[in-house]
Amino acid sequence: MKSASGEGGYERLSEQAAAHPAGSAEGGMKRREFIGFLTGAAVAGPIVMFAPVAAVTAGKIARVGLLTLSSPDQAVGKIAAFREGMSELGYQEDHNIVYEVRFAEGRIDRLAALAIELLQANVDVIVPSGYPAIRAVQKETKTLPIVVAIMSDPVEEGFAASYARPGGNITGLAFQDADLTTKRLEILKEVVPSLSRVAVLWDRGMPASLLKVTESAAQALGLTLEVLPVADSLELDKAFDAVPGSKAQAVFQVASPRFAAQRGAIAKLAIEKGMPAACEQRDFSISGCLVSYGPSFDAMYRRAAYYVDKILKGAKPADLPIEQPTKFELVINLRTAKALSLNISPALLSRADEVIE
Repeated sequence: MKSASGEGGYERLSEQAAAHPAGSAEGGMKRREFIGFLTGAAVAGPIVMFAPVAAVTAGKIARVGLLTLSSPDQAVGKIAAFREGMSELGYQEDHNIVYEVRFAEGRIDRLAALAIELLQANVDVIVPSGYPAIRAVQKETKTLPIVVAIMSDPVEEGFAASYARPGGNITGLAFQDADLTTKRLEILKEVVPSLSRVAVLWDRGMPASLLKVTESAAQALGLTLEVLPVADSLELDKAFDAVPGSKAQAVFQVASPRFAAQRGAIAKLAIEKGMPAACEQRDFSISGCLVSYGPSFDAMYRRAAYYVDKILKGAKPADLPIEQPTKFELVINLRTAKALSLNISPALLSRADEVIE
């Protein structure tokens, strides 16, 4: 396989570029170290429970809280990317910054208590990732700055009034999933040319808008969906048990932090059922998902450091535009393809940013 290299800066552009898969890559080697971002447009109102944080003065040690639904081993790369981003901006741990990191270990019911823990630790800013964690923090404070490392549509989900001027205490990095969903389904059709029916893993704790986006994309591609609602690990097993009866030919995973925490189980179950699976992001393919297409989450965490730095120096989340990725990674797991007795076309392989062999 040929490899290509490229890197994106952080740009403020006028249009989204979600449907552009990147070039080729060598087996197991990442093509891009980071991704570019695009500013959208708008803001959210809030409510008061904790006093706003003033700019961190010289000589003061800043305290930054991070909250994720994942376990430590699942989030290690993302947390490391954020710390590296902060280090590049002049922050040295235990010298002028302290990190308070909380992991919910896949349990959404733990997020509220962990959010309160972070507030009680007197952090200056909180960095949550994904809808459930953001919602848990938002319920506890409407004034403490929140920099989101990863979210889908903050306006649709009620976290911001617009991308350009968020207006409340939440800003950060987001990706609108509509174009990405269409692209993943197109890739799935490329892998399975006869594809007509798809089993969709749907996290019932996520906004209904994400499922509607998937339904619209499937309709445009002439695909019939079999929606499999999931609320916990037991329901995940039941959902896959229902796959054979649905006569679906492939599995599609709708974006969800819960599924990110269960990505290994999803990949394993899909292979056991003999089903090619299309997932939201590289980590899923590393765990065994056949194909994934989406932004680099590590890069989004690294970019979140830029926002935290701005806020620690006195900027208000309400005035910091929410950025969106402009570059995305197509990852193909050839080990999984072999396990499923699937041949991936040379044309698709040539477009992959990473091929796992």
